[in-house]
Amino acid sequence: MRSLLSNDNTFVHSGTVSRITGDSVFVSLEGNIHCDSCKVKSACGLSETTNKVVEMVQPNESFRLNENVRVVIRKDQGMLAVFWAYILPFVLLVGSLILASLYLAEWQAGVLALLVLLPYYGILYSLNSFFRKKFRITVLKLI
Repeated sequence: MRSLLSNDNTFVHSGTVSRITGDSVFVSLEGNIHCDSCKVKSACGLSETTNKVVEMVQPNESFRLNENVRVVIRKDQGMLAVFWAYILPFVLLVGSLILASLYLAEWQAGVLALLVLLPYYGILYSLNSFFRKKFRITVLKLI
């Protein structure tokens, strides 16, 4: 546990187990002082409000409701999540806008560029189980 918490390659958030359903544990994250020094805090979303909820599927340990825990997320996973959620859709939007503006009227190009995002987010939603496996969140009990 100490190696995960002291590792420079991880983000650590304090939280409380807010809900347990089936094979999932939901943890409410509290405000984190580490967000102030983070380079991607504006894109992350965890620094904007004081309470976010993350889901951990099939935890290795058993947790109780209202138990204080630490949520550990690897930094490379955070950057990959920012890529899938923000950077790639932006590139798709701007790229399709530029390409469509060569052949269509301005308003049509804008509408088409926005419509390109619908299948993108639909595909992301359909790949939900893949991303749950890819982005592993570790929840550690406080001693």
